[in-house]
Amino acid sequence: MTSEETVAEPAEQPGPPPEVARRVFGDRLPDAERYAELLAGVGVQRGLIGPREVPRIWERHLLNCAVLGEVVPEGVTVCDVGSGAGLPGIPLALVRPDLEITLLEPLLRRTRFLEEVVELLGLDHVSVLRGRAEEVLGTFTPVHVVTARAVAPLDRLAGWGVPLLRPYGQMLAIKGDTASEELKSARAALGKLGVVDTEVLTAGAGVVDPPATVVRVEAGESPGGVRFAAKRAKAARTSRRRRRQP
Repeated sequence: MTSEETVAEPAEQPGPPPEVARRVFGDRLPDAERYAELLAGVGVQRGLIGPREVPRIWERHLLNCAVLGEVVPEGVTVCDVGSGAGLPGIPLALVRPDLEITLLEPLLRRTRFLEEVVELLGLDHVSVLRGRAEEVLGTFTPVHVVTARAVAPLDRLAGWGVPLLRPYGQMLAIKGDTASEELKSARAALGKLGVVDTEVLTAGAGVVDPPATVVRVEAGESPGGVRFAAKRAKAARTSRRRRRQP
């Protein structure tokens, strides 16, 4: 890895954290500040976020993602699909050390950044996995919760995220003002994926303005539906055969 590819001092400054950040991040606030600096510096340099996002890193990105912790159950496994620059996975990890989080991201330059940040911040309960959701199906241990933010329309996102869930797991997707409309449009696709319940939640009231809008999608006994159950079984058999080969 070249010196240009490693985490370096930021070229931009995101500004001091708002007072509410201390309440949200607690004793991990210095790590949140370091992460904000990295996003503003090497994150911009590598094209992980746009330069126009730097002035609003705290409100629009770190705090907006950290409040997702309000709706994640205690002590569960989480997969952050299409993690990108680590949003929402890394802010969530900072406020919820009880979670076991996998940052799933297909692009090498992003996974390198994520690995560096995880090591730098000492996030021992976080791992980074390079790949697409549909590629790891069958070899990835299903999780209790899938998270995502600004990855894709809900119907497409559910096609990637729901099959990674354990039975009766849930996908939590941070969405914008069109969350209810997206959910309505995606109901037929969600039904085919074995989804049994949906709702639109808010998180971070009194912390971020406006609060984060979260679409919760709960899977049934067969996450992803019959087609994905067969695909998972086939991938698992293939994986077992490869492990037995000398």
